Order: sequence, then structure tokens, then C-alpha cells
Amino acid sequence: MQPADPPPLRLSDFDFDLPEGLIATRPARPRSAARLLVAQGDRITDATVADLPGFLRPGDLLVLNDTKVIPARLTGTRTRPTPQGDAVARIEVTLTEPTPEGGWKALVKPLRKLKPGEVIRFGDHLSARVAAIAEGEATLAFDATGAAFDAALAEVGAMPLPPYIAALRAPDAQDRTDYQTVWARAAGAVAAPTASLHFDAPLLAQLARDGVEFVHVTLHVGAGTFLPVKTDDVSQHRMHAERGLVTPEAAAAIARARTEGRRVIAVGTTALRLIESAADAAGTIRPFDGATDIFIRPGYRFRVTDGLMTNFHLPKSTLLMLVSALMGQDRIRAIYAHAIAARYRFFSYGDASLLLPEASC
Repeated sequence: MQPADPPPLRLSDFDFDLPEGLIATRPARPRSAARLLVAQGDRITDATVADLPGFLRPGDLLVLNDTKVIPARLTGTRTRPTPQGDAVARIEVTLTEPTPEGGWKALVKPLRKLKPGEVIRFGDHLSARVAAIAEGEATLAFDATGAAFDAALAEVGAMPLPPYIAALRAPDAQDRTDYQTVWARAAGAVAAPTASLHFDAPLLAQLARDGVEFVHVTLHVGAGTFLPVKTDDVSQHRMHAERGLVTPEAAAAIARARTEGRRVIAVGTTALRLIESAADAAGTIRPFDGATDIFIRPGYRFRVTDGLMTNFHLPKSTLLMLVSALMGQDRIRAIYAHAIAARYRFFSYGDASLLLPEASC
């Protein structure tokens, strides 16, 4: 007799109650002072990020996402002539992803205040023409490109804090440092790879002295990472696509670690999703340059990932589904129950977890 198919995953399977007081609005200082929940199989240990070297082995390969967050949140004005005089509307813009034509897709509030062809001005040195409006987004063509655009954006833009932080406070100058990894290099993300925010120079130096190795990949995190799952049957959810790059050198380093029996540990769900996208079903990883919309949920067979360092995620989110796939749903429920009882801080500026499915360390 053939075994029955497992029941479909429901969104309610990934729900939990989180006290609002556990949502972090500022990061720990120094970065490595954040708390670290270490789950090795069924064993849970409370530590700090500074203790991370004690939980890793010489030869472990940490996969780091080197994307750089741009100040993607803009406030501008649209001016429209009327018989009574100029009508000026305040426009809030969050850039989401670049277009092949050199423009940017953007979330706009209020979108109804815009028409194609109109111009939004952001201060004295940057403006954008509304090229198109479709599917709840605008496509903007800016009057600056390249280095001039980067400089203007740095002047008028704000860091795009996640909605659950922005609802509690406005972004400020400190976020330009706090919401950026110390190794950020490739500009293009509109959200940070937040597990990486816990690393500072002293921690990286200690890990290197202990024989831990590093490899960099690039996944430009998009605003879609915050989009809620709206389907009760989880399998019907469609992931947003994000641009990623695994260089030949990075692919070779990961392949070498696997051949030599060393653990490959992703720092952040973005790095994990990218290296899993670059690997085939047999676990062979190859260079990758393109978009990925991989949706990792319980039942997924991991191809190259042996462990994950990540923050604590939203209820009913695809990221909670990902960690449930790695550790098992029951274990993740126990881990999150422990984190809430021990008052770990949640979400982007919160504390971290090190998830190792195998008990040995």
C-alpha cells in the first residue's frame, strides 16, 4: 500500500503569539553583544553572538551576503497646475528594484495622486518622471544615473526600515550605519540581510584565527521579503524574485568545503536561498547570475546547507517556513517558545539564532 500524501501545509501552521515588547527597534551595541540562541539538534543553549566561535569548528565555511542597502525611502512632491493654481501633493516612495531600462520600480503612497508622465521632485538635486503605473507599483525614470544618482540618493534618501520598525519610529541617521553590514559592497538591496548585522570586526578576526573560513555571495534583498502570505494553502504562495550572484570563485569554495566534509553554514536566509538556488538536486553548486524565486518550506531537501545563522522571524512568514524546513516544524515551535519565554528580541534589529539540524557540533 502506498503511503498517504501528507496533508497540505496551512498558514495557521506557522502562527504564534509574539508580545509587541519583544520587537527590537534598535540593535545591540556592540553588534556582537546581541543574544544568540544555539539549537543543535534538540538541544538549546543561550549565548551571545560573541560566543559564536565556540560553536563553530575550524574549517566551517560561513556564506556571507555582501549586498549593500541603498537609502531607498524618499519623500517628494508632485505639482499639478489647476485653474485655482498649482496643486502640490506629498509623495512617499520606496524603491523596490531596478528595471532593465535603467529606471526603478517603486511603491508609492498615495499612488492615486500620480499619473504617467508626471514628475516627482526630491529636494533640489533629484527628480523622477512617472514612466508607468501597473499592479500597484510605479516605474520611475530618474534624472540622474550612475554615481550622480548614488550621490543624490545618499543626500535625500532614508534607510528603508522594515514596516514593523517604521510603524514604531522613523528612520534616522544612525540607521545608515546600523542597517548595513560591515562587509557591504554591492549596492542594490532595499532591505538588509539582517543576520549579518551581528558581525563586527573583532568577531570576524576571532573567527578567522580559529580557522573558520568565509565566502561572499550577493543577493539583493527586495521589498517583497516583507510581503505577507495571503493563501491558506502555503503551496499556492508565489515568492518574489530577487537578483543574485554566486561567482565561480565562491561556487568553487563551497564545492571544496563539501568535498572535504566541512560544514557550509549560511549567514542569513538570503545567503541560504541563493546557494540552494545555485545547486542542483545532487548538491553540485555552480556559478549563478540571475533571479531566484525559490520557496523553501517543510518537505524541501537541502542541497548544500548544513546550518544557518538567522534572526527570529515574523509569524506566518516564508522565512519561518524556511527555518521550519531546516529544523523541523516541532523543533522550530520549541525554539521559538524558548526564545519568547527567555525574552529574546525579534526581527531585523533583534537577536540571532544558530540552527544546526545535527546534534553534534
